[in-house]
Order: sequence, then structure tokens, then C-alpha cells
Amino acid sequence: MSAGEKSRPPCTLEQDVDAHLKQYFDAHSSGGLPPPGLYARILPLVEKPLIARTLRATGGNQVKAAFVLGINRNTLRKKVAELGVDISEATGDR
Repeated sequence: MSAGEKSRPPCTLEQDVDAHLKQYFDAHSSGGLPPPGLYARILPLVEKPLIARTLRATGGNQVKAAFVLGINRNTLRKKVAELGVDISEATGDR
């Protein structure tokens, strides 16, 4: 960091998401609210990288990943399929 730059306090994930959602809602302010289904559009944007990163951290071990995530292994497998998570990326088989 150069002498002229100010140190910015670290943001939490919650703060980052809130700031992004504020921009998203502000972009719709002239026309009202965003289209219906926002919840269903936003959740996969968080779930996919969360699951992919956890699988990478566990070397692709789905049992360990499910444990870390606090979900059932079958739920993890279902989410991997639904979200199109690339398992080979997590195991290094690419």
C-alpha cells in the first residue's frame, strides 16, 4: 500500500452481499422492484461457489464436504447435480 492510500477495513461476506444487493435494488429504483423470484436466483449464486470451494478443500471427498457444510451427503450430491458443480475440478482430474 502506498503512503497516499488509506487502509480500508476488511468487509465481511454479509457486508459484501448487502452492498451488492443495494446496487441491484438501486438499479431497479426507477422501474420499481426487481422481477419476482429473486430468492431463487440469488441462492444458487452463493451455493455453487460454497460447495465447489468446500469440495476443493476436502480434495473432492463428498462425505467430508457434506460434514463441513453441515448437510447430508445425499443433499450435497443433489446440489452438485442441480448447480452443475464440476467435481473433477475439486479432485484435480481436469
